[in-house]
Amino acid sequence: MKVLQNFKAVMQGRIKKAYKLMEKCCICPRKCGVNRLKGQIGFCKAGLLPMVSSFHAHFGEEPPISGRSGSGTIFFTHCSLRCVFCQNHPISQLGSGKEVSVEELAGMMLKLQAEGCHNINFVTPAHYMPQILKAVFIAKELGLNIPLVYNSGGYESIEALEILDGIIDIYMPDMKYSDSSSAKKYSNAPDYFEINKIAVKEMYRQVGDLKMDRGIAKKGLLIRHLVLPEDLAGSQEVFEFIANELSPDTYVNVMAQYYSGYLADKYPEIDRRITAREYMEAIRLAEKAGLKNGFRQVMSTIMRKRIPEWTDNLKGL
Repeated sequence: MKVLQNFKAVMQGRIKKAYKLMEKCCICPRKCGVNRLKGQIGFCKAGLLPMVSSFHAHFGEEPPISGRSGSGTIFFTHCSLRCVFCQNHPISQLGSGKEVSVEELAGMMLKLQAEGCHNINFVTPAHYMPQILKAVFIAKELGLNIPLVYNSGGYESIEALEILDGIIDIYMPDMKYSDSSSAKKYSNAPDYFEINKIAVKEMYRQVGDLKMDRGIAKKGLLIRHLVLPEDLAGSQEVFEFIANELSPDTYVNVMAQYYSGYLADKYPEIDRRITAREYMEAIRLAEKAGLKNGFRQVMSTIMRKRIPEWTDNLKGL
């Protein structure tokens, strides 16, 4: 009983603190300062209520996340980044989705758990962190007990992440760029790498290296890095940061599925798929940096169908 009371007290305190961040919104590094509690809209275009595009069991995530029964994925509308090549741009940029109450959001989590999903996977959650936290509290009161995955673009405020300490089980951030000019040009975030490094360090502090039970992730950090044409992401510096500042044992998904979507055709240098040579070079750089664990994708499949096939290491391409 005392443990339950302590849990309630902790969660209620965290929720209050999280909602306070929306008064002069500083949930993300943009720090727009709008009062979202009164319906004001900032850079991300999110309001007071969360917007959800869809929720379902997802089988296309990394093997420890999707497993055999799927990842219980909830796709949130809007985003604090403006990636010109966003593959989910109808959701992130164009506002596809509908407002839901926090009670409805909690119900989605419980439904996905009842379907047998391995986890609840919050996709692009940062701008709805307070509402998600409140919904998690409601869902846990009603029996939610599977791991929570925070699946983000990696552009996060330290204040928001600290509120989530001990609540999120698995962090799955992007590390998109090490180059500030690319981050500015393609995502309107010139400070991306500096913010990203601080955020990922905090995530690692909270959950450590990825831990699995029978091949299914239970807790830890899994980083995604999308290889861009002409190495515009600056992959080497990203990999060196992970190996040297976090751990060589960090799991990294070196992703090959970049294609010219949304507004990418306005930028000739990224208006094409990556080549097998470019992807192989990224794998070589990851190995050279000393990274030991991760996922690589079979290039022929990526080029043909955009559907990932995985191997569970970085070697042997």
